[in-house]
Amino acid sequence: MRRTALALSLAFVPALASEAGGIDEIRLGVVAHNVCIANCDNANKEDGPNINGEIVFKSPEFLNILWSPKPYVVGSVNTAGDTNFGGAGLQWDWEFAEGWAIEPGVGYVIHDGELTFPYPQGDPRNDPISATTVFFGSRDLFRTSLSLNKDIGEKWGVQLMYEHLSHGQILGSGRNQGLDNIGVRVRYRLGD
Repeated sequence: MRRTALALSLAFVPALASEAGGIDEIRLGVVAHNVCIANCDNANKEDGPNINGEIVFKSPEFLNILWSPKPYVVGSVNTAGDTNFGGAGLQWDWEFAEGWAIEPGVGYVIHDGELTFPYPQGDPRNDPISATTVFFGSRDLFRTSLSLNKDIGEKWGVQLMYEHLSHGQILGSGRNQGLDNIGVRVRYRLGD
């Protein structure tokens, strides 16, 4: 069932892109992986920065009813060999001052991280593994994001971004440790 949901989600993105009229922006940057933001119990269990890239499409007209979010596809590769992920979603670009915007987003990703303990819950053999491993409980996760964008010229910009990955006890059951990343990306606008 999850593979079907993933296939439908990935099929949905090209349809949106086609409807939207093409790529609006390309982003590439580095994010600190598994950092402490609010709940620090599971922070810093995984290493390395992530190389994070995103393609943002123009908002299709039928999404005007939702304040014109832009569809995106995202990929993030961990340089230390820990959790990588890729997915798609929608994000809104709300300018609040000349050249400055805030960008909330929601999405759906698939990851290659650990799902659950190798031994039964409560087994002391899990303790050293739990100290260095995030257990997601589900192969697919929701992705929420929040970014602060600054334009630098007509085509270029920078972005301070935060993202949280979690199944929220909706997509999976059991473990739901989640993951927080924060970093900086360079933006290049292809659209108008």
